[in-house]
Amino acid sequence: MPQLSLADRHVDQAVLDGRAPSVGALFRSRVQRTPDAPAYLYFAGGGTDLTTLTWRATHERVKEWAAGLVDLGVEVGDRVAIASTTRIEWVLADLAVACAGGATTTVYPTTIAEDVAYILGDSGSEVVFAEDAEQVAKLQAVRSEVPGVRRVVALTGPGSDDGWVVTTDELAALGRRRIEQEPGLVDARIDRLGPEDLAVLIYTSGTTGRPKGVRLVQDSVVYEGAVIEALGTFTVDDLQFLWLPLSHVFGKMLLATGLQIGFPTAVDGRVDKIVENMGVVKPTFMAGPPRIFEKAHGRIALMFAQETGVKKSLIDWALKVGAEMRDTLENGDTPSTALALRHQVATKLVLHKVQERFGGRVRFMISGSAPLNADVARWFGAVGLLVNEGYGLTETSSGTTVNPPDPGSYRYGSVGWPMPGTEVRVADDGELLVRGPGVMRGYHDNPEATAEVLTDDGWFHTGDIGSIDERGFVHVTDRKKDLFKTSGGKYVAPAEIEARFKGLCPFVSQFLVHGAGHNYATALVTLDPDAVATWAPTVGLEGRPYAEVVTSPQARELVQGYVDRLNAGLNRWETIKRFHVLDHDLTVEAGDLTPSMKLRRRAVTEKHRSELDALYADADA
Repeated sequence: MPQLSLADRHVDQAVLDGRAPSVGALFRSRVQRTPDAPAYLYFAGGGTDLTTLTWRATHERVKEWAAGLVDLGVEVGDRVAIASTTRIEWVLADLAVACAGGATTTVYPTTIAEDVAYILGDSGSEVVFAEDAEQVAKLQAVRSEVPGVRRVVALTGPGSDDGWVVTTDELAALGRRRIEQEPGLVDARIDRLGPEDLAVLIYTSGTTGRPKGVRLVQDSVVYEGAVIEALGTFTVDDLQFLWLPLSHVFGKMLLATGLQIGFPTAVDGRVDKIVENMGVVKPTFMAGPPRIFEKAHGRIALMFAQETGVKKSLIDWALKVGAEMRDTLENGDTPSTALALRHQVATKLVLHKVQERFGGRVRFMISGSAPLNADVARWFGAVGLLVNEGYGLTETSSGTTVNPPDPGSYRYGSVGWPMPGTEVRVADDGELLVRGPGVMRGYHDNPEATAEVLTDDGWFHTGDIGSIDERGFVHVTDRKKDLFKTSGGKYVAPAEIEARFKGLCPFVSQFLVHGAGHNYATALVTLDPDAVATWAPTVGLEGRPYAEVVTSPQARELVQGYVDRLNAGLNRWETIKRFHVLDHDLTVEAGDLTPSMKLRRRAVTEKHRSELDALYADADA
């Protein structure tokens, strides 16, 4: 099969044309079609054994919760918030909201109380699902500021004496009683929903001012699942491992794909258990942000580099064979008999060990939310793990473009082809514009902000600079607002440089390029704690605290070597002249990263303004 272009892609248009009118209708249809098939797997009580829910069992619980919400006063179109990490109860709550005719407002559990109050008030949420005592306490602290919230449903833990907080058991009991009175209640609610009714409100983490509520309608969510089935990417035999924050649009739409196609999804949001859980779940598919793949690449590449002698030679040979097979498949060519045999041996001796770390059954993985360095993706391809990039924003329901897994249909370094039914074009200034079913209908109660990004004929201004190549693949350069001009008048795209450095340096955790208005670029660097712990003993720093190790002369020399390699491949005005290694890593909890592990560039820059300014002391004259 030769290299393919967008025009060669096969799409089952009947699937798109016949998609369900709402999320609730899609869920009901799935239950009717495969009631006894596995729907969701989860680790009950945070243990190590997987529990399976069939579609029928899922429906029984969801129906009771949905009827319970109706009994609490939820009407069609009313907002119900979920403040929780990724867990099976999040999924059940979200489906219950959909089946009650409501719309889900997503709230990250790390959101501070002040912002929680704003989101609940702005969205008009009337009921809130709260994960645990911590989330309940946060809500109780701002109760006077959210008079519209009638009830809080605790996903774990007790209710309150005054009845404002109820348990899921109490919600289910309300639902059973209501269903006894009105057996067709939930079906009637589902039937009242149409494609343009609100499905979800997701608040963007704005860098200035208050976050904006993105209004995604029922058809936007359903489309994201239908378009994947129309492409034939998955079957019911696939198994998804979903750990992403479900408050993020990416995770939310992956749930819709499972509803559409019917494959089971293992749900567990414990980030520190991802690798361990993959070994238990053994998924065929997983999606994640670049940091997950960068970290795995760095750790395994360091292990390979430490080998010596015959073992090192064998690893190098296997990676070379794997790279040859990777390139053959990317080009859409059929491997020769000799290559196929060599690859079989390389896999058996070396490559399968890496594949087993991800469960041993992965067909492919998707990276999204930020740029993934092409060299990191190619490394995964060489070890037999296909990691393809996709692209989208909250405002476009996440799935705007994607690289399909079929040989000849993906291109490393691109974010893939536009989804069927979605249009992407490049504006005169290089900005990517998107139009299609996944595009939001606007920001909630914010017509001014909506008018700034959405044209009357439906084109959404993404804020990203990019291009479309001769085969139809979309390439994203950087956020328009993140591009900066040096004092010499040259433009620099920081995200592209940052991703390239992460592909070069297995020790890096975060790399922030800075330099607007200065005559050269600089960088803030943080090092990965696990990689540092492995490296420290090799330079006489065993047992020293992390902060001491990463700020040592040895660490600076290590980073300088990789910066020199980076600079060798950059234009003169892009090169990193100076850098500062922070004595701590950047975290979600400290507000440095979004819950999807994307760098909060402005927040980090302001927090470390003094360190950055010092890199230009007496140098800009």
